[in-house]
Amino acid sequence: MSREDDVRSVRAGRRTVEVHRPGKVLFPGDGGTKEYTKADLVDYYRSVAPFMLPHLRGRPLMLERHPDGLDGPRFMQKNTPESYPEWVTRVEVAKEGGTVCHTVCDDTATLVLLADQACLTLHRWLSRAGRLDRPDRMVFDLDPAGDDFGQVREAARLLGELLDELDLPSALMTTGSRGLHVIVPLNGHHDFDEVRAFSRDVADTLAAAHPDRLTTAARKKDRGERLYLDIQRNAYAQTAVVPFTVRARPGAPVAVPVDWAALDDPELHARRWTIADAVDQARTNPWAGLLGRGRALGPAKRRLNALNGHGM
Repeated sequence: MSREDDVRSVRAGRRTVEVHRPGKVLFPGDGGTKEYTKADLVDYYRSVAPFMLPHLRGRPLMLERHPDGLDGPRFMQKNTPESYPEWVTRVEVAKEGGTVCHTVCDDTATLVLLADQACLTLHRWLSRAGRLDRPDRMVFDLDPAGDDFGQVREAARLLGELLDELDLPSALMTTGSRGLHVIVPLNGHHDFDEVRAFSRDVADTLAAAHPDRLTTAARKKDRGERLYLDIQRNAYAQTAVVPFTVRARPGAPVAVPVDWAALDDPELHARRWTIADAVDQARTNPWAGLLGRGRALGPAKRRLNALNGHGM
């Protein structure tokens, strides 16, 4: 391979980022799945950046890297390497016995740099730098017992109806893995303990109303065939996959925002979109105006208590 093939210069906003070994296969083709290279990953992230960056700016990241592609080892990176350029935003986060210097992706150049580092999946905090203890997102992860997406659709509808009753706006996203995320925008006035306690109350309420189909049991052996309503991400220093991030699975599926009407689409499933067509879905702007409607939880708590008081 020539030197020209080893390094490719990519323009990203005001910066140029060098991409090393662009022809390296990160997602091997296998039967019905397509092969994708590092160049494909870079091109996807550069294309989706205008839609993805609003979900990234200001948020500490945990980076899921696969330097040798899906067939090689995976490691989770929290600390920002000293080798990263000085223009990459960082945030110091306190931890027991010291601090962690998380990467923050504020621009397209950083997104391209992370793709060059074979960072396939970006996991974000639910809070932002400057207010790390005050989340502005609440996440419910609908995790099926197997790969039954019908079970996920049903749970999403039930959860969406309950959140509507609580007068909380909510957004729906495929995870690119097996399930769906339901995301509620918050006004950032509550701490993680409050948000997690409320999300647990919502999940417990729903599971109690449908005990044969839904569960909040953290241990797999206690779930049986029921769908798990996972609220564990609503805690300090926990993360959730970023909208439009690629997942480390064959075929390069993507976590993609959808509108609630998508639940009626028979072709919808968790891996419906890949890096080949996720940008087209992004352009439909399915969450238009929704995430700016962050709510306080006080009124919703009162509504939930009233519902439970009436034996929902």
